[in-house]
Parts: sequence; structure tokens; C-alpha cells
Amino acid sequence: MARKTANDDPLAPVTLAVGQEDLLLDRAVQEVVAAAKAADADTDVRDLTPDQLQPGTLAELTSPSLFAERKVVVVRNAQDLSADTVKDVKAYLGSPAEEITLVLLHAGGAKGKGLLDAARKAGAREVACPKMTKPADRLAFVRGEFRSSGRSATPEACQTLCDAIGSDLRELASAVSQLVADVEGTIDEAVVRRYYTGRAEASSFTVADRAVEGRTAEALEALRWSLATGVAPVMITSALAQGVRAIGKLSSARGGRPADLARELGMPPWKIDRVRQQMRGWTPDGVAVALRAVAEADAGVKGGGDDPEYALEKAVVTIARAARSRGRG
Repeated sequence: MARKTANDDPLAPVTLAVGQEDLLLDRAVQEVVAAAKAADADTDVRDLTPDQLQPGTLAELTSPSLFAERKVVVVRNAQDLSADTVKDVKAYLGSPAEEITLVLLHAGGAKGKGLLDAARKAGAREVACPKMTKPADRLAFVRGEFRSSGRSATPEACQTLCDAIGSDLRELASAVSQLVADVEGTIDEAVVRRYYTGRAEASSFTVADRAVEGRTAEALEALRWSLATGVAPVMITSALAQGVRAIGKLSSARGGRPADLARELGMPPWKIDRVRQQMRGWTPDGVAVALRAVAEADAGVKGGGDDPEYALEKAVVTIARAARSRGRG
């Protein structure tokens, strides 16, 4: 979910949306446009790319209107504006026009940082739209989507949905909307699996689950399906690493109730139960072997090898064998 500054008025003279998460950037724009149209249904909205905002264009768009109409001017990829246009924008920031809301979408980073700094110095309302690269961030996003819709979903349901859909926030948001529209009451894991079972089988976490359970053939099948449907190899190595580390953490922890172990290990209680089932057959040596396999695969998919798919297959087979190491001993 996008984070906002203390100045949370969408009709502030200038809104600065910073980040590279397209869904959040679009929502930042939609929020401003919706507020403007609520204030004036005839609001004129201009949505511009850098090549459409030439020197002098902003002054033309923000010049006083005979009818004093409300206007929203959206500038996408503001970091790519030409130097002369940046001068125009900076000048406008010093004296924004009434009844006009300027929305600057900026990727962040070093490129175009002067404009970013100028907008912040001018007191622009800022909305953070960072790319959600961590599974925990996407899980929090899904939970937030359910909360904002006024619906409840179990932790297992949220995790299963993330596993099934993957890293695309638009698809995650769409899936939540569909579930909210179609399902009454609390949304649980069984419902999510019924709706997205095909996608779940193709997820990186399904690959990891089958591997740490020692189910080699199923893990390889899920791996090939995942790659064929566009799951990034680095997401698969991340899921494998999480799966093996969870086995290692729980196997070295003292016995206790899931709730106590959850606090100790930083896992939700439902995951403690799942990992307990998966860790049968594992030995400390097996965990060490699996972790080395994950590290080698990670290097392979990040440019250290010629064939990322082979690196992943090798890791999956090694992990699945390690999962059965106690039985072989």
C-alpha cells in the first residue's frame, strides 16, 4: 500500500508520487482525480508523458482560465523531462496556480533528483510507491487490500493467494477484488485454492514446498510449469531459500506450542504447523547440503552460470534428496 506524507489532502497544489510500482503510481493519480471530480464534476484532466510536456507547455496548461475551471495536470516519468522543461516545473512549484493540481510521477533515484528535491522543498504532498520486491511486502499488500474492502481473510488465505499469483500487484489486487465480490464471509485458504489452484501449482512456493517435502518429480514438474508461465528464476531461488531456512530454524528450536515458536522464530503459527510436517526426514547435514545447493542456484540464475534452468533443476533435486536423508541413514 502506498505511504503518504502528513499532508494527506489529495487536492494539495502539488502531489509527488515516488517509486516504480505502477499500480501504486496509478492509484495515486486516481485518488487525486477522484477528489478533484468530487469537488467539480467538470474537472479537466491532462495526463502527459515527458515528450508531451515541452518547454512552455506547463505555463500554457496552468494559465488562468476565463471560467476558472478546476484542472489536474499529471506528468508521468518526471525524471525524464528535458532540462528546459524542468526549469518550467521548478518555477511553477514556487507559485502554483489556484484550482489546479499538479501530479508528478517520479521513479526516484539519481536521475532527475533536482526536480525531486525541488518538489519536496516546495512542500509537495508525497506518496511513496516503492517496488514491492519482498514476499513480506506483497503479503502485507494483500492483507491491506482485504482490509480496505471491509472483508476479512485468514493468514493462510493471504499467503496462498500470494503463492498462487506471484509478484504482479495488479493481478493480486484483481484477485482480491474477485474473491471479495464472489465469496461471502471470511475468505479462507480452501476458497483461494478453489479459485486459483492452477496458478498455485505454478508458483515458486509450490516448487519449494514439493522440494523440501522430498517429492522430486512433483517439484520438477512445478518448476517447469513456473518457468513456462513466466515466474522469474530469482523468485524460485528465494522461495527455495525460505523453505530450507524454515526447516533449519524449526529443527534447531526447542519444542513448544506453535504460538510460542512463532514468536521465537518470526513465523506465523500456521506456518509452524506446515514446516513441522515438511521437516520429517531432514537432518542437520541435509539442511547444510540444501543451503549450499540454494546458494549455487542463486549464483547460477544471477549470471554465474550459463543455464539458469539447469541450476534450478539441480538445486531442486539436491534439496529433495536432502529431505529424505534421515530415511537413507
